[in-house]
Amino acid sequence: MEIRHLVTFMTIVEIGSYTAAASKLGYTQSTITAHIQSLEQEIGGELFTYVKRKLQLTHTGRELIPLAEDLLATHEQIKNMRGANEFGGVLKVAAPESLTISRLSPIIREFTLKYPHVRLILSNGTCGQNQIDLMTGRADVAFMVYPEFKPEKCYHYPLLEEKIVLVGSNNSLYHFDQYKRNQTNHFFITNEEGCSYRSMFEKYLLKRDLYNFQIMELWSIEAIKKIVMSGIGFSVLPYITVKEEIERGELKIIHHNEKFDQIYSHMLIKRKKWLSPAVKAFVELVLNSTNETDKGVQNKIVELTN
Repeated sequence: MEIRHLVTFMTIVEIGSYTAAASKLGYTQSTITAHIQSLEQEIGGELFTYVKRKLQLTHTGRELIPLAEDLLATHEQIKNMRGANEFGGVLKVAAPESLTISRLSPIIREFTLKYPHVRLILSNGTCGQNQIDLMTGRADVAFMVYPEFKPEKCYHYPLLEEKIVLVGSNNSLYHFDQYKRNQTNHFFITNEEGCSYRSMFEKYLLKRDLYNFQIMELWSIEAIKKIVMSGIGFSVLPYITVKEEIERGELKIIHHNEKFDQIYSHMLIKRKKWLSPAVKAFVELVLNSTNETDKGVQNKIVELTN
């Protein structure tokens, strides 16, 4: 079994196809196939299968992922023994758009200035997708905006409570009761399914038999804010993402008497035997920034390695 075979396997897992993995690694597709066949012979079972022409991991393939990650991490640690305190390589961060535009931007800027030799790759997805990316090795650090929870196999850092608000245009109705009395004339303007605060609010609507709001689903928070400003409906967003527009009078908070679930920002790192200096440095920057943002939040920096 060779390290390059494991690199090939994890690249296919990350990208989702043999062809794309071959292009990224600079191999021919026949070489990629040979690597996987060698691994399968060594392990004694198939790693991938096709379901309706789509490449899928087998049970054996899913079991191999954490073992391959540990072996590759150990290999990386050995390569870096001569410069244990040097920063380089790639740092992959997965975060929801709401945190990227509101809290992470200054952190990322500081990190890239401080560690210019680290290639930072940022992806935006739903909270559920970010967690999947973390557990499958497509991300080193994942962020979520979610109620309290206790993830397994992760270092878990609860960060800040994210206040969720209903917002409308500057000329919108003052109280949500007014919207409830005339549901059909107002759009609920929101982002993609799977978003935690969208799901929370839709559960609230269902509990109160409020089925008739028309839903307008948009691709970004900036687009949602622009449409809400036009006056055709309301949205439910973290306060931090609309703070500036509210202060400028472009949006206003719609008051309500309901108690929504508390939602928090979270940072997750998969438990490994070894974490790179870049991951540790990024975690410290996030925790320091959190403490500076809200002095009432007590963050305890836990041990990053076993």
